[in-house]
Amino acid sequence: MPPERADAVICGAGIAGLSVAWQLAVRRGLRRVVVVDERPPLSLTSDKSTECYRNWWPDAAMVALTNRSIELLDEWTAASGDRFTLNRNGYLYLTATPAGAEALHAAAARISALGAGELRLHRGTAHDPDYAAPLWDCPRATADGADLFLDPAEIVRRFPWAPLETRAALHARRCGWLSAQQLGMLFLEQARAAGAELLEGRVAAVEAPAGQVSAVRIEVRGGARTLRTARFVDAAGPFVADVARLVGVELPVFHELHRKVFFDDHLGVVPREAGLVVWNDPVAIDWSDDERAGLAAEPATAALAGTLPAGVHFRPEGGRESRSAILLWNYHVEPAERRFPLPDDPLHVPVVVRGVARALPGFAAYAESGRRPYVDGGYYTKTRENRPLVGPCGPEGCFLIGALSGFGIMASPAAGELLAAHLTGAEVPAWSTAFRLERYRDAGYLDSLRHLAAGQL
Repeated sequence: MPPERADAVICGAGIAGLSVAWQLAVRRGLRRVVVVDERPPLSLTSDKSTECYRNWWPDAAMVALTNRSIELLDEWTAASGDRFTLNRNGYLYLTATPAGAEALHAAAARISALGAGELRLHRGTAHDPDYAAPLWDCPRATADGADLFLDPAEIVRRFPWAPLETRAALHARRCGWLSAQQLGMLFLEQARAAGAELLEGRVAAVEAPAGQVSAVRIEVRGGARTLRTARFVDAAGPFVADVARLVGVELPVFHELHRKVFFDDHLGVVPREAGLVVWNDPVAIDWSDDERAGLAAEPATAALAGTLPAGVHFRPEGGRESRSAILLWNYHVEPAERRFPLPDDPLHVPVVVRGVARALPGFAAYAESGRRPYVDGGYYTKTRENRPLVGPCGPEGCFLIGALSGFGIMASPAAGELLAAHLTGAEVPAWSTAFRLERYRDAGYLDSLRHLAAGQL
């Protein structure tokens, strides 16, 4: 029997790999696209996300990438009858300090100038612009850009559940969330209808004699299969660096462990009309004296007794009639080794619940009691500057889509389109150079990273 042939082989059936498969099979008409994964589709990290999206980034290339993703999401929402329940509820960033308000204002002005949309200032005067309230749980936008509230009285009026000492509230508008599982299944179903195949197995080798991909060997149940192909895509999520080593390429990536808490808000504390709420200030947890002393006495927990990084966030989940919420706080930001299943952390829920109470005082009711939540999560695979890797990789015909960090759901639509353009030799946008692996060969680019905090973008 002659070897099987494929127009392209994609390693990884997460949201990124399925986005590429959709672009190749549906939009670009490749006749046989094979997606290889040893796990069920969307089951490793794609179903562990916050499922949010935003175009609000302090980086021009990321603004361009996510703007394009949102354009595609809007297109697919209209075409599918809102199959993946897209909304445009927005992100709301809060700070309680004058310095935090100044920093939020300065950052917002920069991000607006990068193409994220108009910045409207609300100072509590007669000259303030109108505030277009969002259409909650609806894909239609009532405004673009962002609204920055700098008047405490106006903040209390608009967001009465927020801490009274809040000094600035930034509502970024081209943001929201969706059902990542339904979006991924839409990709898979339509790609299969166009001829793509999902193959259960593990990519064991990529043959590239003379620097050109020629075949992919796949371990399957009961044996092995070899697919003759000139094009291979590494979309292996947290295993992207392992797969890249099959073609002799080392990727500059690391992993962070991130957990999310599915919380039963049976007291109805989380406002159902809220967007994704982000507390922009560092947080010192309100432990009892005995709790703080106990934590401080142990090296493994001593950091929890002090001030933890900014960024605790939460959002309602499940619509207006639901009482579910998703809580997140990535206060552990050090690189981590991958372990599946995730290691247990009995302190994570108490820390996150108390952290959310800083941004939502009513949530303090759950600090001592509450129904046991469900904790899930995965690993963010990141580059130092937190830009993804999308483009050629190693031998001719090998491509990479990875390091999608915590923005895989929001970036995958445009990143998949970009990768498909690279693979088929189509024109790519100018901003796409920011995501190519070869940027690390540029001495000027490397120099620009020397003073960059990891994950700054």
